[in-house]
Amino acid sequence: MGDRDVAGLDRVKLLAARYRAAVDRPYLASALYALSIVPSVTVPTMAVDRRWRCYVSPGFVDSTPVEELAGVWIHEVAHLLRDHHGRADRLPAAEQADRLRVNVAQDCEINDDLVADGVPLPEGRLVPGLFGLPPGRLFEAYLPRIPSSPQVHDCGSGAHGRHVSWEPRDTDGGIGPVEVGALRRTTAQAMRAHLRGRGDLPEGWRRWADQVLEPVVNWRRMLAGAVREAVAWAAGAVDYTYRRPSRRTPALRGVVLPSLRRPLPRVAVVVDTSGSMGEGELAAALAEITGVLREVGVRGNRVTVLACDADVRAVSRVTDVTQVTLTGGGGTDMRAGIAAALAVPDRPSVVIVLTDGLTPWPAETPSCRVICVLIGDAASSGRPDPPAWAETVRVPAV
Repeated sequence: MGDRDVAGLDRVKLLAARYRAAVDRPYLASALYALSIVPSVTVPTMAVDRRWRCYVSPGFVDSTPVEELAGVWIHEVAHLLRDHHGRADRLPAAEQADRLRVNVAQDCEINDDLVADGVPLPEGRLVPGLFGLPPGRLFEAYLPRIPSSPQVHDCGSGAHGRHVSWEPRDTDGGIGPVEVGALRRTTAQAMRAHLRGRGDLPEGWRRWADQVLEPVVNWRRMLAGAVREAVAWAAGAVDYTYRRPSRRTPALRGVVLPSLRRPLPRVAVVVDTSGSMGEGELAAALAEITGVLREVGVRGNRVTVLACDADVRAVSRVTDVTQVTLTGGGGTDMRAGIAAALAVPDRPSVVIVLTDGLTPWPAETPSCRVICVLIGDAASSGRPDPPAWAETVRVPAV
């Protein structure tokens, strides 16, 4: 059998590749050695699950040089360190269903950094440029521009979050959330020490380490909470109606009693499409909003999106973020968008405004709930805050 185990895996070569990855990028050593190896003839190349088990194809190890195997080790552990499966769980259900498309967007986020860092990777690596996308973004920003069901290798549930055939159904084995949190923090601290020692890191890894060691407010959770609260408030505004008489009416001769009506909320999303707005941030925020609205039952023709710079450019009823047309590029005046949203026959009960904050606001309080989503660096650069009547959520630049 030589260097091969009972599954036919050349374990010596695989471990030599992991050792090389740890020597070349010592700040990843703890994370790399936390991965447990599971030989599999089903997995195409290498893949990981949520419990930090690494599934390895013996044939892939045989055909891949050690230096490229080292790059794949780094690629797979990056999925886990960056919590790709946890972030994928927060995507709208429709986006989660196409796991390979999510995987491609995640690979673009990782490989963008690895290529810049000189990490050797096998032929066919996926980078943002292949899809005409800019570098340096998170996978949530890339996802809307990735084609459906691409033919690519599957990195497992540790990446896209969906169970695949080579993974066990049980949750035993591997490592748990507490250990994972410690591993991420240890790795981020090692990256900081590497930088202090005059080492270099790709921008994506720097950003990740900063977020782990200096966590910012979870804007996705804040935005989801704000939208759910506003929709619940609107749905709770019960009123009386005679269209369907009360069931107590037959007991009262000659008297018709109204029944209570619980209205279904309508939501308007006003999107700032002026020249200062970043496409990635807009896509991420829109995806979050549409996902939350679906979760709380607001869908179909009850969501209107208005593209607005200094004037309203496009109005559309949408069921999915891919149906949104964002046109504009001029000045910024969200007053026009809010006014247009409130002028339609079916007035919304909630208006969500996506903007960088460089806009005038209505002088009077609108007649509905308003959520202002301040996007990008301009949202934290000393710009005046939105009016007190607007609930504000800040989304950092991607």
